[in-house]
Amino acid sequence: MRCYLHAYLLCTVFTFFSLLYVYSQLASTLEDRDERSGGGRISGESNHDAGHALRKRPGLSGLRDREWGQNRPCFYSVRCKSLSVSYWNPYWRLPSDDVCGVNCLLESPLSRKLVHFHIFAEDDLHDSFRKALEMWPVAIRTKFTFTIYPIMFPEKNASEWKKLFKPCASQRLFLPLILKQVDSLLYVDTDILFLRPVEDLWGLLSQFNVSQLAAMAPEHEEPRIGWYNRFARHPYYGKTGVNSGVMLMNMTRIREKFFKNDMTSIALQWGEILMPLLQKYKLNITWGDQDLLNIIFHHNPESLYVFSCQWNYRPDHCFYGSNCQQAEEEGVFILHGNRGVYHNDKQPAFRAVYEAIKQYSFGEDMEISLLQPLKAALQATTHTYCGRSSHLLTKRLKESIRSI
Repeated sequence: MRCYLHAYLLCTVFTFFSLLYVYSQLASTLEDRDERSGGGRISGESNHDAGHALRKRPGLSGLRDREWGQNRPCFYSVRCKSLSVSYWNPYWRLPSDDVCGVNCLLESPLSRKLVHFHIFAEDDLHDSFRKALEMWPVAIRTKFTFTIYPIMFPEKNASEWKKLFKPCASQRLFLPLILKQVDSLLYVDTDILFLRPVEDLWGLLSQFNVSQLAAMAPEHEEPRIGWYNRFARHPYYGKTGVNSGVMLMNMTRIREKFFKNDMTSIALQWGEILMPLLQKYKLNITWGDQDLLNIIFHHNPESLYVFSCQWNYRPDHCFYGSNCQQAEEEGVFILHGNRGVYHNDKQPAFRAVYEAIKQYSFGEDMEISLLQPLKAALQATTHTYCGRSSHLLTKRLKESIRSI
């Protein structure tokens, strides 16, 4: 009997330590994967940043109408007369000259067209937005108008959407249903800097074929460092997925389209597909609404126009060596500082561009007060991979400055 007891105890101890070893190995693997992918869900380290990992304001304050619940915001959207733009603000340092989304659009590179901003913000930030924007020089204020809205989710499932990745991160999914009077819109995260006039990107709408209703850039150019093809546990678009930090939308077509899906044989409209999709995949998605967009366009690839990486240039395109061929040829058009690189020292070349634009004062000569200081600052970043490609960051900006 003692022999059996000793054998049982030995087996129990062995099993315990075996399970402990397996668990430690699994934890180590997940940690390594997060580091390779840009820090997983850690705030400030997201590969889907500005629109996601840096979204900091929790949501919520009451409900107003029967269909949409009003929640504390974290996002703002922008539209233009003859072009539309939409933004999410992760920083909210108001009032200041760092109302990032609006500031980035207007200062980099100063659009030649009148822009109308649709700003989604929590109630206690509305006055701060108005005051900050009204402090800008008259010459700049005549180039844009704006409307401010509360954050809104469908009332029935508001709590589900608020919890997706970060509070309010999924607001952009509902823009076609909220801004029903807007035909087309450009969404950009507020860690976006335009190095080419925004209307040039807007012009891509005219290149849509009859079935295309949205446009985004690939998540990666190099599959060996791609997130989706290595780690995703859900369908995604193409070989490496798409990044939604810069997203051009024909919202009229989005509202009219019936989308194929893997939940039912019946095609569903935009307002019908979002919640069932979240319910099916919520345990398998990492990057929130970007993952849902990837799933939708995986099943409806004919509906997506894919523009090149120079329109959404991120650290991924240079920190393992330059891998955006179009940027090599024509320069960077839009700089996307995800993972908080404008505010840390991980990618000094990206931070140098942000600081140069931030320090530029309206009305000054842009070549003398912006371009020249930027080139000097970038010279100090050549010890990094992205710094060695820093000439790509000024190539198109130089042309843009001279064209306005």
